Amino acid sequence: MEGESGHYIDGEWVDGAGTETFESVDPATGESLGEYPTGTDEDVDRALAAADEAFEEWRSMSYIDRAEVLWDVYHELRDRTDELGEIVTRECGKEISEGRADVVEAAHMVEWAAGNARHPHGDVVPSEIASKDSFMRRKPRGVVGCITPWNFPVAIPFWHMAVALVEGNTVVWKPAEQTPWCGEVVAEMLADAGVPDGVFNMVQGFGEAGGTIVDDPRVDTVLFTGSAAVGHEIASRVGGEPGKLAACEMGGKNAVVVTANADLDVAVHSAVMSSFKTTGQRCVSAERLIVHTDVYDEFKERFVDLAESVAVGDPMDEDTFMGPLVDASQVEKFGRYNDLAREEGGTVLVDREELGADEIPDGGEDGAATAADGERSDGYANGHWVGPFVYEIDYNPQDPKRVLQEEVFGPHVALVEYEGDIADAVAIQNDSDYGLAGAIISEDYREINHYRDHAELGLAYANLPCIGAEVQLPFGGVKKSGNGYPSAREVIEAVTERTAFTVNNSTDIEMAQGLSADITTEDD
Repeated sequence: MEGESGHYIDGEWVDGAGTETFESVDPATGESLGEYPTGTDEDVDRALAAADEAFEEWRSMSYIDRAEVLWDVYHELRDRTDELGEIVTRECGKEISEGRADVVEAAHMVEWAAGNARHPHGDVVPSEIASKDSFMRRKPRGVVGCITPWNFPVAIPFWHMAVALVEGNTVVWKPAEQTPWCGEVVAEMLADAGVPDGVFNMVQGFGEAGGTIVDDPRVDTVLFTGSAAVGHEIASRVGGEPGKLAACEMGGKNAVVVTANADLDVAVHSAVMSSFKTTGQRCVSAERLIVHTDVYDEFKERFVDLAESVAVGDPMDEDTFMGPLVDASQVEKFGRYNDLAREEGGTVLVDREELGADEIPDGGEDGAATAADGERSDGYANGHWVGPFVYEIDYNPQDPKRVLQEEVFGPHVALVEYEGDIADAVAIQNDSDYGLAGAIISEDYREINHYRDHAELGLAYANLPCIGAEVQLPFGGVKKSGNGYPSAREVIEAVTERTAFTVNNSTDIEMAQGLSADITTEDD
């Protein structure tokens, strides 16, 4: 690891007030990638004080001047895509094309935010009164607290921060504790681009630091991407503070619907991508495949064949499809839900939870079980290796199964057979507390349109995987999956206030709705 280290507060790299540190660990090898200071309440207080102090001067700059800072970041992201992609892959374990895509997505978000600075902002709205001009204008909210996850450690921070900064807010950011190196790289880029002191601040650490950001009255908006449990706690805490806002995106129990009219080549390809990319560790990953009985057997055979053979390996290898899980706790959770699937009556079709010695990347065959076993040796045996786990299970709304309701965040996939029409499939899709992402595979446009109109989702796809969002579209969910859009283009709603502004161009006062503007007195 090279470069600056520590927290970035008020334009300086600092060790912080505490003495405790934590390590970043390569999930493929168990190798330490660096040591980082654990943020304290005092560190967060200093960062928030800097952001609060810097706000008025930053907001007074033009959109164009604020965006110029971001353009330097954009060019660095594009110029260093391969290098930064390798850092992403080493620190969170997703295969190298995904590591590079993470950086490209960050560049796209910065490009969109900075380019938007030269686009129209607000609206000119007609008035009933010819002599009046009415406008809708946006103003920055103030200090924005950003808390981001490990699985997109470069992209999602910029999903939160790029628009927030261009719109005139200041930022205090806590990266995920699993990916502090990526956090450091992002902070270096913003510092090198010339963000004024205090406008951007980063505090490394754990949930305690994030909680301090959430609870501080100087924070006007909290942007959070992560687990439902933490997100709902944040929303609950912020909801009791007048004027404060939390926008949270919180995962899902996503599904791909395969109808009787599906192209099965598209269906199988989309299902494998949706379920196993990033080793199932995307908030939009599919853990349910809802397949019509007419095509179920053929789909199952083809999907199972690929799940049994999909390449698990060194994430730095271009031929790898799935890298490791991020840490031992995810391995343990994956195994726990696999056991639950059996207990709840699932029939196991693919069980690669414990990979064989020949499936672990070269250099670690002697310790090939998994890192969760605690039997580690050298090289890749220290990694958190698992393969797909696939099972079929009956759906019964009167006997709900936890494995069809709870997010696993791993390559754990249930096949559910259904009869009837598209309404029946959508009913199964919607039988979840979550509502983030989903896809329908069908050649019938009527089925696609029914799904579009009735699936309870924030992100919906047709004849595609349910992953792969683009920054110029909203990103967020409904129901338990979210209470706003903390990411991509719609984050602008969370980081700005809208003001309806009306100007009278006449010396007379004339009111809308026919309201009389005459002032009468007792003498009239």
